[in-house]
Amino acid sequence: MVNGKRVLIIIPALNESGSIADVVHEVRGELPGVDVLVVDDGSTDRTAAVAAAAGARVAKLPYNLGVGGAMRCGYRYARDHDYDVAIQVDADGQHDPRYVPKLVDLLDETDLVIGARFAGEGDYTVRGPRRWAMIMLSGVLSRVARTKLTDTTSGFRAANRRVIDMFATWYPVEYLGDTVETLVHTARRGYKIRQVPVAMRKRMAGTPSQSPAKAMIYLGRAFAVLTLALIRR
Repeated sequence: MVNGKRVLIIIPALNESGSIADVVHEVRGELPGVDVLVVDDGSTDRTAAVAAAAGARVAKLPYNLGVGGAMRCGYRYARDHDYDVAIQVDADGQHDPRYVPKLVDLLDETDLVIGARFAGEGDYTVRGPRRWAMIMLSGVLSRVARTKLTDTTSGFRAANRRVIDMFATWYPVEYLGDTVETLVHTARRGYKIRQVPVAMRKRMAGTPSQSPAKAMIYLGRAFAVLTLALIRR
């Protein structure tokens, strides 16, 4: 329980055996009243075994579906096991579980809460085309949601029962769909979206794939995904 609510932490993971144990231990240490579900998204390493040994419940997908497919599995588990709140936490250790109570608190007055970088807390920075894409997405999606959103691609999110039920039956698996399209879909159905400033951390293991070419590809894909999300009903 967190603030009187049954909370499930959903951790989608692909080949994160180097960090998943530390992430699970930290979540369970900071939030002893929550349950932790690791959704192994078709990993080829020992992610599932390491997560289970660390004390997490594990759902192992037979092949890689992407973050969207893994999260849909997690939301279905949350719905079927009657959780009040489901919170996505990344498997690389960038999300600090000490912010979870703040996200849960805000669910008393809203339906979906985003743990936002670029909102006045921490020193996380992004430059170049990737940052341009984030600014563009945040500007458009703030208008759609009718509230200021500074970090619409953040995966650190908390959903209440109503949104859990929706995401359990509808959750996009396309690139960036799990962030951008979910916000458009949620806002258009009358659910309230808010954000909480959080500080992000460096990955516990592994190396992020970043290059100028990939950043430009990200910018183009972000624009395409946003356009499709806005024209879909």
